[in-house]
Amino acid sequence: MAVFISQQCLCNFCSRQAIKYVNYSRIFKNNSDRKLHVSSYFSTGRQAKRSWESVVGLEIHAQINSEAKMFSGAGTQFTAAPNTQVSLFDAALPGTLPVLNRRCVEAGVLTALALNCTVHKVSMFDRKHYFYADLPAGYQITQQRMPLATNGFLSFVVFNPVVHKRPYKKTVGLLQLQLEQDSGKSLHDVDEGRTLIDLNRAGVPLMELVFEATLKDGEEAAALVKELQLIFKRLGTCTSKMEEGALRVDANVSVNQPGEPWGTRTEVKNINSVRCVAKAVDFEIKRQIGELEAGFKIINETRMFDAQAKQTVPMRDKEVFQDYRYMPEPNLPPLRLSDSKDGKSTHLVSITDLQDNLCELPGQARQRLIESYGISLQQAMVIVSETGLEEFYCAVLNDRKRNVKIATNFILSEVMSQLNDKGLTFGESPVSPQKIGDLLDMLESKFISLATAQDVLKHLFEDHAKSPQEVKQFKKGKERALNPLLAEVRVSSLNRADMAKAKKIIIKLLKERN
Repeated sequence: MAVFISQQCLCNFCSRQAIKYVNYSRIFKNNSDRKLHVSSYFSTGRQAKRSWESVVGLEIHAQINSEAKMFSGAGTQFTAAPNTQVSLFDAALPGTLPVLNRRCVEAGVLTALALNCTVHKVSMFDRKHYFYADLPAGYQITQQRMPLATNGFLSFVVFNPVVHKRPYKKTVGLLQLQLEQDSGKSLHDVDEGRTLIDLNRAGVPLMELVFEATLKDGEEAAALVKELQLIFKRLGTCTSKMEEGALRVDANVSVNQPGEPWGTRTEVKNINSVRCVAKAVDFEIKRQIGELEAGFKIINETRMFDAQAKQTVPMRDKEVFQDYRYMPEPNLPPLRLSDSKDGKSTHLVSITDLQDNLCELPGQARQRLIESYGISLQQAMVIVSETGLEEFYCAVLNDRKRNVKIATNFILSEVMSQLNDKGLTFGESPVSPQKIGDLLDMLESKFISLATAQDVLKHLFEDHAKSPQEVKQFKKGKERALNPLLAEVRVSSLNRADMAKAKKIIIKLLKERN
């Protein structure tokens, strides 16, 4: 099992960073039997000897979609050059003070309301002390004792057609949602034996969401993250781009036998994609069962997921208790929110106003589609999940009364296939909902067959103009320019097309063409 060993930086602040990797040479020394057993357990795919229960809880850090940082006016652009988005406060220069970003508070309240939380009219900021080179002040401003919101829940649908026969609903409690600032980024140059620091992320606004440990496997964990992504996108509070670190998932995993207390948990840090969430959790569950059935104990440790090897690997142990020495942030007053519509309120944000303007959430959208069109839950899940598909789908069906079954199947199979082949979303479709609707009308009336509709759709997406000059001439009023186009239809259809109807369709399409 590969373990990343960081070379120690000359800076004293980095010594603990280096130790957290090196410690595992001690933990796994002379454990060849253990590693051999775990490897054998996975390679043979054998079933567990005893029945086991797994317990999974998620902690999620979501970067707030804001142009400025939590406590400064510095930018948050992901692609900016290193150390170009750093204010004096972000660099912890003496005498600088934090100024709370109103946008971040509004985003936190909106998200909390969408997740059915109790939003507190008064919350507090704390200092969480720890010493990394990428944390200039030596502490992080967060909310520990009096967070922005508590006692929420998230209901979502779990369904992976490869794993499940049918979808099922799950509800998980949300213990708390708090606002905090991110740290910077350490770049370890192993070849040069040094560590470089980029402070662009230092101070970037975050929401930390702590969910109850009531999930059972990786698919449930992945479904929760995916639903959360959809909510964030509708609210506009987080881009949810995991590849950019805008959404980072930590999974706490333990196993136990039925009726026994929960086992020792491990934490898998910074999982960076939805599918990796499922794979990391499921691997860790199997790994722990394999360890216990071989007679070993589970170590309370932090691990990370190696996406290439598809396994979790040790990162650091948790044998030493970390004292963060929480204390109230002296430079920020209590965060006070209003729950009235009083326009004269001096409070920073009104909970009531944000509640009144809360948008339709993914679960509500799925239910509306099911009730309006009589489609299945699986179909509604796809329509709500795909970017731009819900608007496209409704535009096709609401244009006129069409056969829902034919339209749904055609859009979710044929149209989606064409878009996927070209790497486009429904919002980027070069073929309008109106044209798809016209094609569906011909298909429904049996004027064309499904095979013909598929060919026509392919040509619409390819958008090959084989007779550009004739098109220009027709637009200038010369109807004889249609003759070459009609000849192309005759040849392509092997003389089977109704040319009178084909002419009407071509004229209609050319008049609609920009």
